[in-house]
Amino acid sequence: MKFYTTFHQYYCGIDLHARLLYVCILNERGEKVLHQKINADPKQLHRLLKPYIGQIVVGVECMHCWYWVSDFCRDIKVEFILGHALYMKAIHGGKAIHGGKAKNDKIDSYKIASLMRGGNFPLAYNYPKEYRATRDFLRRRTHFMRHGASLKAHVVNTDSQYNLPAQSLNLKNVSARESLRHHYDDPVIQRMITFEMNILDCYIRELKHVESFIEKEARGDFPVLSNIIRTFPGIGQIIGLTILYEIGDIGRFTSVQKFASYSRLVKCKAESAGKVYGTSGNKIGNGYLKWAFGEAAVLYLRNNDKAKRYLAKLQKRMNKAKALSALAHKIGRCVYFMLRDKKVFDKDKFLKG
Repeated sequence: MKFYTTFHQYYCGIDLHARLLYVCILNERGEKVLHQKINADPKQLHRLLKPYIGQIVVGVECMHCWYWVSDFCRDIKVEFILGHALYMKAIHGGKAIHGGKAKNDKIDSYKIASLMRGGNFPLAYNYPKEYRATRDFLRRRTHFMRHGASLKAHVVNTDSQYNLPAQSLNLKNVSARESLRHHYDDPVIQRMITFEMNILDCYIRELKHVESFIEKEARGDFPVLSNIIRTFPGIGQIIGLTILYEIGDIGRFTSVQKFASYSRLVKCKAESAGKVYGTSGNKIGNGYLKWAFGEAAVLYLRNNDKAKRYLAKLQKRMNKAKALSALAHKIGRCVYFMLRDKKVFDKDKFLKG
């Protein structure tokens, strides 16, 4: 966890909403100099901040509409910091950022400014503007890929639900999807499956165009790193781009341990008085990186006898799910060093140990 510890004459905490902002400005002694609700309008915000430009830092909690505030602050040359939502919640005992019985926007904006002034503001990554749109598009692509996978799984579940023979169909193929349009005797079940196949048809058709568009748009962003990361077997163009766009700048991770933690590849024990109470912080970190490295682990095993033997070795000490997680962790560490040192994949070195 990183905290913002730079001193300023003024600290501006903003409780951010889609249409409204509650702005609180504290001076270096902790005295309120402004506490006001305004519309989510750059002109109104600029009017409030203008007397303090050059002496103030602006902070907001990380939520879906922070992009424009970050860009606005950059345009008017005001320092902007982004607060990690889960850490901010944890600091105040799990009662959201106010830490008391009452909760409203006015209290929240004051608490944000107080955290900044006191050096207790937990920092999240202010993702660069030029890469945001492509990263968000890749995330939407992942969302629809997952939904498509759930539709395919539902066909298997339907067969087992009605004790029907298992089908070995690759639903990526048009012919396989067409064969299901007249497979079931019950008209209701058939209509449900047909409905799902229609959605899959649309997904598969559109995702091809989406992936082609993303690859074209991303061509100039990470040219060297994109070629390096794809030397790892199992990491293709889209998974490679997903990893690169989710990371942003690999230099922001000072150690491989911090990168693995950010990628949700490690679990942290919850301990107290020498007792272990399970794990904690499972949702802190980047779920898209966790997914990408999990996919890379599965793809790495395909037609790879050495990798399968390595997985079998891991399964002597743990179950298959944990062995796959351990392999994903190993891949994540490998990718970190590949990107940091700008070196291609070394297959002999990877499977040692």
